[in-house]
Amino acid sequence: MPAPTPELVHSRLARWARERGSQTAIQSDAGQLDFATLAQAVEDHAEALAEQRAPATVLQDARAPLPQRLVAFLGTIASGRCAAVSDPLWPPAVLQAVQSLLPTAPCDCPPPTPLTPFYTGFTSGSTGLPKGFRRHHRSWTESFDLCLQTFGRAAGQTILAPGRDSHSLFLFGMLLGLWTGAGVVVQEQFSAPATLDTLRSGQTPCLVAVPSQLLLMLEWAQHRQLAPIAATRLILISGARWPRARTAELQALFPQARIIEFYGASETSFIAWTDSQPDLPDDVVGTPFATVEIDVRGASPDSPEGLIYVRSPMVFMDYVGNANDHTAALRDGDWVCVRDLGTLDALGRLHVAGRESRMLVTLAKKLFPEELETVLEAHPAIARASVHGLPDAARGVQVVAVLQWANAATERPSLQALQAWCRARLEAYKLPRHLWVATQWRFTASGKTDHRALGLALDQHRQAPQEIPWLSPWH
Repeated sequence: MPAPTPELVHSRLARWARERGSQTAIQSDAGQLDFATLAQAVEDHAEALAEQRAPATVLQDARAPLPQRLVAFLGTIASGRCAAVSDPLWPPAVLQAVQSLLPTAPCDCPPPTPLTPFYTGFTSGSTGLPKGFRRHHRSWTESFDLCLQTFGRAAGQTILAPGRDSHSLFLFGMLLGLWTGAGVVVQEQFSAPATLDTLRSGQTPCLVAVPSQLLLMLEWAQHRQLAPIAATRLILISGARWPRARTAELQALFPQARIIEFYGASETSFIAWTDSQPDLPDDVVGTPFATVEIDVRGASPDSPEGLIYVRSPMVFMDYVGNANDHTAALRDGDWVCVRDLGTLDALGRLHVAGRESRMLVTLAKKLFPEELETVLEAHPAIARASVHGLPDAARGVQVVAVLQWANAATERPSLQALQAWCRARLEAYKLPRHLWVATQWRFTASGKTDHRALGLALDQHRQAPQEIPWLSPWH
């Protein structure tokens, strides 16, 4: 009996083209592709790259419509090459810098294997230049299988992935929908009303989303007094910390959905997961996935949080170019650490205090901004928070919070009122000493709060006081 063909990220397309060729594979505002058309387009693209002897890594055109980008991505990896996914919001200088890191020599690439690099994604670097990370096929096919084993039938149904393919979470959702043969619905630009309409139609029982999208959907649903959406069966949340104070509200909007939070990173894929529960401690990210091992290193009685190391078949291969900054992952043999600090409790649950690079020391004590941000964002008047430390001779750093008010907030609390809110939930040294309000929030390309940009604006004002149109102090 011949050995089974190894699974590759794209290898099921031929099967779905035979078995369900007329079924929609990709649907977007620009149109749709069925599985037969998609499989043929992918094969044609792969053959064209082979004839051109394209380099071993091909930078994808971020300007093309999303269905075309997915065809090009799948065609690139089917040719044995690695697809580098750029972001359409990169300025020209960043795009040129990334291009300079990629190979340019013509390549006769051999057929791909499970350990062939198929994807180069990019995360934010400390210098503003994105860090490229490479993944091989097996790291994602293992993730696909684990997702289905962990979350069941709903994860194998049609997926709504309303984000850019330059964000690895949404790319994962798109490729999972094609892997299972259920198909995927995508959006060129996120729209809360369009997402809610799609979910209400029942076409997409599974939603992959980041917290900022879900919060906008809740605001829209509340503003329009929308009825609950019963067709959604599974919501997968990742990319940032979900404010669990809003879980009950999200469950009321999607009464039949299982709401899952999972913790991971571009370099590690899945690490831990939990059903979202309002009474779960804010720093608990869940229990490890079945194929994931966790080792917390460097903790002590005086400093209980240690660096979280992960070992699994889903970790990344390496970085592209020089990524030796303080945000790059640490490696120790098979173990990978993305520099998050945390603990494991007696129940086997992973607690994540925060990122090492964001930790503040005030009054000689550690403060993780993520903890204070979660408490602030639980206040009904606050939509988003970003916590920073400004130099202070007596304290080491002075804790400052940048806020964005919730749209529905009719009464906006004073600094003293918010300090009282925090004092009821946190130790006194963790309270913000000053507040700033941003009328225009800053996001990264992946939809997370851009803490670096907000911090730079605060620092700019401290060093040379001047009016910042979108940022002002609050008393």
